[in-house]
Amino acid sequence: MTTVASHRVLPEAPIASIAAYLAAGGGEGLRSARLVDPEVIVAELEASGLRGRGGAGFPTGTKWRTVLAYASSVLDTVVVVNAAEGEPGTYKDRSILLANPYVVLEGALIAAYAVGSRSVVVATKQRFAEVLARLERAIDEVRGAGWSDGIDITVLAGPGEYLYGEETALLEVLDGRAPMPRIAPPWRRGVVEVVEHVGDLDSGSGLPADVRMATADAGNVVPPVLVDNVETLANVPAIIAGGAALFRTLGTEESPGTIVCTVTGAVGRATVVEVPLGTPLRTVLELASRAGGHDGAAGTSRRPLRCVLMGVSNAVLGPEDLDTPLSYEAMREHGTGLGSASFIVVDDTTHPVAVAAAASRFLAVESCGQCTPCKQDGLEIADRLASMVAGTAAPDDLAAVNKRLGTVADGARCALATQQQVVIGSLVRRFAAEFTQRAAASPAAPIEPYALAELDDIVDGHAVLDQSFASKQPDWTHDARDSGQTPVERFSDHRAR
Repeated sequence: MTTVASHRVLPEAPIASIAAYLAAGGGEGLRSARLVDPEVIVAELEASGLRGRGGAGFPTGTKWRTVLAYASSVLDTVVVVNAAEGEPGTYKDRSILLANPYVVLEGALIAAYAVGSRSVVVATKQRFAEVLARLERAIDEVRGAGWSDGIDITVLAGPGEYLYGEETALLEVLDGRAPMPRIAPPWRRGVVEVVEHVGDLDSGSGLPADVRMATADAGNVVPPVLVDNVETLANVPAIIAGGAALFRTLGTEESPGTIVCTVTGAVGRATVVEVPLGTPLRTVLELASRAGGHDGAAGTSRRPLRCVLMGVSNAVLGPEDLDTPLSYEAMREHGTGLGSASFIVVDDTTHPVAVAAAASRFLAVESCGQCTPCKQDGLEIADRLASMVAGTAAPDDLAAVNKRLGTVADGARCALATQQQVVIGSLVRRFAAEFTQRAAASPAAPIEPYALAELDDIVDGHAVLDQSFASKQPDWTHDARDSGQTPVERFSDHRAR
């Protein structure tokens, strides 16, 4: 099967300037939005069926309507563009921003008009230097074109931590603290602090868990915040300019539109490609396998495929799942999720225990430690799997892994601990014999470790991983030795001083 890539949000060639964007029809969504009542905009988004492209697939129109319902009578709503991309194997948001930042900014300005905001923040990472430069230039052009009159657009260059991409942790960074997930969702508490004891936030006791959640009867004082992913907002201008029906001409009933996918691992060429939702996974992998003398029919190298990692957020898929359509409903039926459409192909040259050890270590290191089981059980899972990789497994290692998978998410405030359960659990079940063999064979020859980290770039078809993660300690430092403190303890101590 052959498919032609779509170019709704990811153009074939970068758009060099706002003049070129306008010449290609850009700006029509914002112009149309400002001619109608915000209710019309939200209703059109609801009719379009656009779902958030950050991972969860939550209906965008529903999110915007909820933010409107919680609008403060005192303080403004803030619109935040989540460009803190950190899912291993994902490079879609940066690809969009580098190719066409104007469509993302236009979507954010439409959102600001719809929810009554006078402030847009684009939150990305300090180490994304090329993206930062492109954004700053584009924002200057947007201001010069008069698009943002009355709306302040700023860029937040934040930390490199994985949790910075979690929307409540991102708001903590906007508030000047470390990326620690909150108990309050963004539509219940936004960027501006409205708490009884604001001084606590500077005393060292002001962890996210200590900040009171706004309630529906809070007198409309607490302002919400609208946080949307880059790809989500990139879809908004065309929906408002062309209508929901046109948007729905691609995709499926439950998953309309297109999806921007990142394919890395054992493929001919690492790539980022936009396809209609509903496209089979096999077809997307073929697009990444047509270079380098690889077998397009298999979707991978000529080596047999073991599995496809969906970043570190969803259960892995196997060779029998390659014809699964890329839609939220189809992935759900297969016991996994579409997530950020990150597909890391693993062939038979890589041992599944090594894959599990790498994924578990990533999640355990990136855990903030607010929830003790997430950090401590996660580290134990990672350590036990590392022993299996090294050939020094203890007799109870596999049993301990399974036990901790049952407790790691106890009391969790965000999804990271559940990801341990879902990703590692799916690997243990799918490759039960391999795990049992490695757990029993000790001492044994070590197996090749697997490299798994955030993507720094894709250059000439090669995925470039963040090399700094290899030395990252569980306390989020790069010191020679781990301090033994959790990140939340470290940051709390720092504030106390």
